[in-house]
Amino acid sequence: MNMSHAPNLKLISGTRHPELAKEVANALGVKLTETSISKFADGEIHTKIEESIRGDDVFVIQPTSCDVNEALMELLIMIDALKRASAGRITAVIPYYGYARQDRKATSREPISAKLVANLLEKSGADRVLVIDLHAAQVQGFFDIPVDNLDALPILVRHMMDKSLTDVTIVSPDVGGVKRARAMAKLLCAPIAIIDKRRTHANCAEVMNVIGEVAGKDCILIDDMIDTAGTITEAAKALKEGGAGRIFACAVHSVLSGPGLERLTSSVIEEVVFTNTIPIAKNKMAKNMTVLSVAPLLAKAIRCIHVHVSISTLFDEILNDNCTRG
Repeated sequence: MNMSHAPNLKLISGTRHPELAKEVANALGVKLTETSISKFADGEIHTKIEESIRGDDVFVIQPTSCDVNEALMELLIMIDALKRASAGRITAVIPYYGYARQDRKATSREPISAKLVANLLEKSGADRVLVIDLHAAQVQGFFDIPVDNLDALPILVRHMMDKSLTDVTIVSPDVGGVKRARAMAKLLCAPIAIIDKRRTHANCAEVMNVIGEVAGKDCILIDDMIDTAGTITEAAKALKEGGAGRIFACAVHSVLSGPGLERLTSSVIEEVVFTNTIPIAKNKMAKNMTVLSVAPLLAKAIRCIHVHVSISTLFDEILNDNCTRG
């Protein structure tokens, strides 16, 4: 993975996740390009690229989290600065793509904010976008530039494989996540179960029904993100009431807003596993939380894009590695 002999590869970090950017740079064997990011007295963001990037292949790492609006604006301004500095190609590396949940009009007079963000990224000068586990895969279709949507599921699967669990069932916390649960179940050669959440009538509390066999089994709940943790903790409670043994939860993105952390800490979940697509502050780390790094995955994807190798070969490597471990 050493890219020290590719002088036209430049890696730039925004302010939202410099630790992840450093990990990726180390994995690639390159140094982060020096930048200055500051604010004027009125809060306006100012960015300056401190090195020449003329004609270079530039990758900007910035998850749009931890105040999604400010993170997004900073990313757009960095891309504009790179474009005006004559970068050869600009790839926006967005480990967590904010606004992806607003991908359609659920009711009248609502925006499709995921499409708006796509437009902003293109207009600012991005030539390509690299993301991890979009909340809705169709968001790729909102772009007229290439979008690579990396799958972090194998990272979570490897962690669960190392636990040597037996008699495992993979559980989707809602009907919408069945595809993701099936993918994990295939890699772990396990059956799936589904939590069916519904209201019996208006103003009535939600009833959680478990579809599938969970009694006496170790259950792994899988989702793309955990935000307020209401769905995942209620699903875990339903599994426990259904006679499940140990309960684990896996999610790629740790949004953890509002009461999310408190709910996870006090839940029946033995371990909650995230990746570091979003930085987790020390005061948001619970005893039952584990964080896995996506830096190797991003580094390999960046290398593939830089040397014009198909990213699908990356997924083949991951799947083969999992098969070997299994």
